[in-house]
Amino acid sequence: MNNPLRYPLSKDYQVRFEDLRIVADGLVRPECVLALSNGRIVAANGGGGYSIVEPDGGVRHVIVCTNTGRKYLPNGIALAKSGQVLFADLGVSIGGIFSISPDGKLGTVVTELDGEPLPPSNFVVNDKDGRLWFTISTRLRPRTAAWNHEVADGYIAVADEKGVRIVADGVGYTNEIAFSPDGEWLYVNETYNQKTSRFPLRPDGTVGAKELVAAYDGADIPDGLTFDAHGGAWITCIASNRLIVLRPDGEKQVVLEDTDEDHAELVARKLRDKTLSQQDMSTAGRSRLQNISSLAFGGPFLKTAYLGCLLGTCIRAFDNPVPGLAPIHWDRNVA
Repeated sequence: MNNPLRYPLSKDYQVRFEDLRIVADGLVRPECVLALSNGRIVAANGGGGYSIVEPDGGVRHVIVCTNTGRKYLPNGIALAKSGQVLFADLGVSIGGIFSISPDGKLGTVVTELDGEPLPPSNFVVNDKDGRLWFTISTRLRPRTAAWNHEVADGYIAVADEKGVRIVADGVGYTNEIAFSPDGEWLYVNETYNQKTSRFPLRPDGTVGAKELVAAYDGADIPDGLTFDAHGGAWITCIASNRLIVLRPDGEKQVVLEDTDEDHAELVARKLRDKTLSQQDMSTAGRSRLQNISSLAFGGPFLKTAYLGCLLGTCIRAFDNPVPGLAPIHWDRNVA
């Protein structure tokens, strides 16, 4: 257990937009970013696949080859032991978890639960025991019907040798999940409920009762969730385009922001009024961060922070004084 009194990040720590550097451009909706120990970066590709960023900045795209006519929207991505990239399909009406081989061949991982097709799927991650965890934000169609504080019908599910099952239900627009450094908690962003919550994590892959970790207001809409090695949770917020650290003692610290205040005010009001629309969230206003949606630690000593985004074409990065927690895929490579 990390001692919150010894958390090494200075409370004065700030990152300016001018401190960011572009490490890759020419991407398509790089919502989720993975960093690997060999210096590669893997990003979701909204065109239906993934993109690989080489250490020298070169970019290569792998797009799903299919003749079914179905279009796939990779949202969260993960890297399996086999080297195949897994993705959660944020489709219009149905979703699922799929794999992509280097030649673009699509593989089915999970498409049904209890005999029903998976709704549009948000995020996917492996754990150290080989289980696959994924999130469904809402059962409602369209998904925008759940963009408020009242709907909480999302869930977290697990797939392993025992099958596929829901382990936590009634979550408010379930988004990214992450395991705490001590392995005792599963954290989740409840995006349009504007909360970060956590569940006690049991060895058998089940969880206990949900606890509130942090609540947000205004246009702070939590999307990405990544831990550093000392127990701080780094939260990327769409709409406000702020990066918030939840320190181990519970304090919230804004370390980066590039907010269009007029747009943020509009989003906050419509979120409260239950009138927030796809059109409202299809712009970041004048923010240059373009709705930062994820953060991945990588680089030397895991002290480089890479930012994914929903609306832009690039991955930005900054050097961080606190190292990230090494992810399960850290020493893997894309096949």
